[in-house]
Amino acid sequence: MKHPDIPSTPTRQETATLAISGMHCASCARAIENALSQREGVYQASVNFASEKAQVLFDPARVTRAALEQVVEAVGYQVIRAPGAEKNLLRLKVIGMDNPHCLGTVKGALGGLPGILSQELSLNERALISFDPQIITAEAIKGAIQQAGYTPLEEEATSLEAEVAAREREIGGLKARFTTSTLLGLLLLYAAMGAHLGLPLPHLSPSSMALLQFALTTPILLAGSLFYCRGMLSLLKTRTANMDTLVALGTGSAYLWSTYVSISLWLGRGGYGVGDLYYEVAGLLIAFILLGKWMEARAKGKTGEAIRALMGLRPRTAVVMREGKEQEISIEEVAVGDVLIVRPGEKIPVDGRIVEGRSAVDESMITGESIPQEKGPGDIVIGATLNKTGSFKFAATKVGKETALAQIIQFVEQAQASKAPIQELADRISAYFVPTVAGIAILAFLIWLLAGKGFLFALTIFIAVMIIACPCALGLATPTAVMVGTGIGAQNGILIRSAQALQRARSIQCIVFDKTGTLTRGRPEMTDVIPLGGYGREEVLGWAAAAEKRSEHPLGEAILKGAEREDVQVRDPEAFESVTGKGITARLEGREILLGNRRLMEEKGIDLSSTEVDLQRLEQEGKTATLVAVEGGLAGIVAVADTLKEFSREAIQALQRTGKQVIMITGDNERTARAIARQVGIERVLAEVLPQEKAHQIKILQQEGLQVAMVGDGINDAPALTQADLGIALGSGTDVAIEAGDIVLIRDDLRDVVVALDLSGYVMGKIKQNLFWAFFYNLVGIPVAAGILYPFTGFLLNPIIAGAAMAFSSVSVISNALLMRRYRPRIKRAAMA
Repeated sequence: MKHPDIPSTPTRQETATLAISGMHCASCARAIENALSQREGVYQASVNFASEKAQVLFDPARVTRAALEQVVEAVGYQVIRAPGAEKNLLRLKVIGMDNPHCLGTVKGALGGLPGILSQELSLNERALISFDPQIITAEAIKGAIQQAGYTPLEEEATSLEAEVAAREREIGGLKARFTTSTLLGLLLLYAAMGAHLGLPLPHLSPSSMALLQFALTTPILLAGSLFYCRGMLSLLKTRTANMDTLVALGTGSAYLWSTYVSISLWLGRGGYGVGDLYYEVAGLLIAFILLGKWMEARAKGKTGEAIRALMGLRPRTAVVMREGKEQEISIEEVAVGDVLIVRPGEKIPVDGRIVEGRSAVDESMITGESIPQEKGPGDIVIGATLNKTGSFKFAATKVGKETALAQIIQFVEQAQASKAPIQELADRISAYFVPTVAGIAILAFLIWLLAGKGFLFALTIFIAVMIIACPCALGLATPTAVMVGTGIGAQNGILIRSAQALQRARSIQCIVFDKTGTLTRGRPEMTDVIPLGGYGREEVLGWAAAAEKRSEHPLGEAILKGAEREDVQVRDPEAFESVTGKGITARLEGREILLGNRRLMEEKGIDLSSTEVDLQRLEQEGKTATLVAVEGGLAGIVAVADTLKEFSREAIQALQRTGKQVIMITGDNERTARAIARQVGIERVLAEVLPQEKAHQIKILQQEGLQVAMVGDGINDAPALTQADLGIALGSGTDVAIEAGDIVLIRDDLRDVVVALDLSGYVMGKIKQNLFWAFFYNLVGIPVAAGILYPFTGFLLNPIIAGAAMAFSSVSVISNALLMRRYRPRIKRAAMA
């Protein structure tokens, strides 16, 4: 939700993710969301009930993370913090602080800062600093250390472990409360109903029986006090009623009425008997609700298994070279530039580049490639992948949150905390759900009371309506499916940035593929050299290679490698200029060299008629023909071919079978583009499109009424990826955080495009199932609880049965989402078969 007073384009912004415990329904999430949104300095707040996390976009100059946490706690919920975070501790590794002099320097720098409560510095470059976040920020502390001449690195917080521990405590607490409530509830049921069933009971007076039931019920209500406290606290502080409010009013009504009857019996007032007591209703309702909450908490824990599995891939320690010696340190202490040692069978701790040794590395968890990759000096290695055979040393290039695995985890966390547009309907209904149900319960109570059915009958109706209503099922329908779906995607190399992207993928009608590096390998090879105008083959290739020597284009690299292969000397050009989308102009030994496509030659007035036959032949073979001109005259053609990726054709055919329109877009000329398109089965081709024009072509397709997805490499195609309704970027495995893509495919397998769209449809199907049953349950349950069937069938819903139905409605929604873990894509891949 957005704060009304905040400008639409903030100048400074940070995002905080808060793990929250104590939420019991979508109304709880909405109460927290409203409170955060109203805090000055907050641009946007989104609270996901299923993942129990809040994402807050805020201005760090106007509000601190600690203040945001206080907002959540003021509403009545708990923020889960990493160990020490509740004391505002900053754990740092201070590079260079390894002697008493340096220790004194850093201590002096910190001593002059306001808001520092305590500091513990050690010679092993570790610092533990306690501070007041209202006076000073962590960034200011790190800045002071940096100004003193040292490099502070914040240790990665163990928030996941803290979160898991908090969830386990919550589950354990609910189990203990349920067990206590059930044992006391069974005794209460025996005392209340034993006489009706002919069971032996001690001969007690009505007042003594009332006292016994009061004594059994009160501890049950204390065990379920979280519903009373939080429900009423939410009502008082935020003026937002939630499920806890309904439970508190429903069970509280039964308990208070029974207490009133008990007092009357104790005082000897007439008119009431043991049959007027409703203690068993209040007690067993709490027991059933606690059972449902315990099962719900356990089920919700399983929805996050995917991200915990990813977390579990990270090694805990690393062996690093320090002062010429090998030292085993925690993974959090590894810094960029450290040289680490990896032995056979060990996981690679962080991302880096090999400096010594060779080995085979299993990178299947990132790339999906089952065959171990041979690695040697200069090669990149990825953190959490498995070293198979040899030993090697490598220099750390990315650590902590910058590693490939950490970025993958961040992707999944962001997606799981986001909201799909389809959830907006459930959120709107949830906002009015509780007051509407309360109104229905009161109205039903009055109608039956006025109809002459008596107070106890009307009270039974009131409690049943209050208890059977369940906004939780509505609130859980979408986010649980999103959590499981994004987790499935991540486990299979498909990173879905948000729930919005997941929903948009379902409606895609047209998919546009970039050619180079997407459909093709992007590693072209020189295939032909055709000299013209009386020049020799070596001369033409030498000019072409010299012109491309300063170019970074893949075609230029292929020509240079071709010249090297044929032992052609490549000279340095005296001048060089790249002409975007057309080619290169260069000067070599006083001669003007042109190297490029038809457009460049035509602009320079070079006649191509003599080589039209060769050009058409090469283009029909799917080769890119590069023309070479010297001093205004055509000198030859150098042809380069880029091979298709292994599964390009299979992926295109699978998409076409699902009714999707598939288009290829490329800067190549029409003939070459169509030759490549024919090989993969694409009919519609957008050729000779300059990089800056790709986004415009996507816009034209959208103006045709199509929902368009763009598939590209995420760098050159960024504008087109952003313009498309859905941007699908191919990740490199080590640089997965491609900002332009709504979906990032880690593995170099285009069949993952098919899987991503198929997974989207599957998740949306589950969401619709969940929403249907959640709506159906409430639309049927509430009228039945209100007694709509009683005049026709004599059926009156017992509040205890209503409580059991309410308790299991949320569990059924989560269980349906968990069934998604059986998902298998329609297109088979080795990684998922």
